[in-house]
Amino acid sequence: AAAVEAVNGSKEETSTPPEIRLNVPEKARTVSSVCTSGTLCTSSYMEDIEGAPFGSFVDYVLDDEGNPVLLMNEMSMHTVNIQKAGPGSPVTLFAQLGGPTSTLGPAQGQDVSRCSITGTIEKIESTVEDWDALRMRYGIAHSYADQVMDSPKFHFYRLMPTKIYFVGGFGVSSEWVPPQEYRDATPDVLAKEASSIQSRLNRDHGDDLMMTATEILDVTEVEKVRVTGVDRLGMDLRVTRRMPRRKNKLLTDEFRLGFRIPVISVEDAKSEVLKVFQEAWEKKNGVTWGDGEIPGADIPVIKTAEDNLM
Repeated sequence: AAAVEAVNGSKEETSTPPEIRLNVPEKARTVSSVCTSGTLCTSSYMEDIEGAPFGSFVDYVLDDEGNPVLLMNEMSMHTVNIQKAGPGSPVTLFAQLGGPTSTLGPAQGQDVSRCSITGTIEKIESTVEDWDALRMRYGIAHSYADQVMDSPKFHFYRLMPTKIYFVGGFGVSSEWVPPQEYRDATPDVLAKEASSIQSRLNRDHGDDLMMTATEILDVTEVEKVRVTGVDRLGMDLRVTRRMPRRKNKLLTDEFRLGFRIPVISVEDAKSEVLKVFQEAWEKKNGVTWGDGEIPGADIPVIKTAEDNLM
């Protein structure tokens, strides 16, 4: 069961402080902006499978309001499906962080954030105000586009969201996002670098993460600690521990460790993470600050889920 519990300070359950976690619309907008391709789901008109969901790999970019813009060949099966369905028929674009659907490196199965954008799709006429901007944006994101975007067989389409569904990863929260809140949201400043930061932390700082779990999160019997997310407001940690009385049973909890101030660059994020590691080391070794203050005592931490993988 999902839970939100203060760790440093009050043990009372409380709503998630917005200052240390991105809200769900920001998370969804971050996924769709980092990804440059995904799976477009249309309704098939092929004989024997008419009406069945049909998934196609497609490239896209976002316009200024976060609406996906696709460059599609009029002969592609998904384009044919859209044309036969007629105006107003819904389609869904699915994208997830990692792998071929984003710029963040290898996919990690279900343990990644993903977003499904459902709405109506319409051809973009060359008279629209953002025509030149869309062509330039698409050409920068997809190098092949300059060779085909002027072909009479290719056309730009814009997907106008009516429903948006965000999933934070395996065993993590999922939620419907109101389209207007999605449009108003800002992608996270660390979005394109978050995966590499996360990978380096898990690869190179295992001991520091273990110390953070025991000293800052106050978890005992720790078996494994893994960073599952990093953004401008903090990082998410997945901590696996042994039950005190049943050593053969493992429990997994999720924590959010917030930065004291929002970061505005990768270097700022690295600095904040290293401060956490330093304070965990100081606490373990009995270092105290002025007036007997314990290192790490004011780092904002909440438990976001308990044993969510068991």
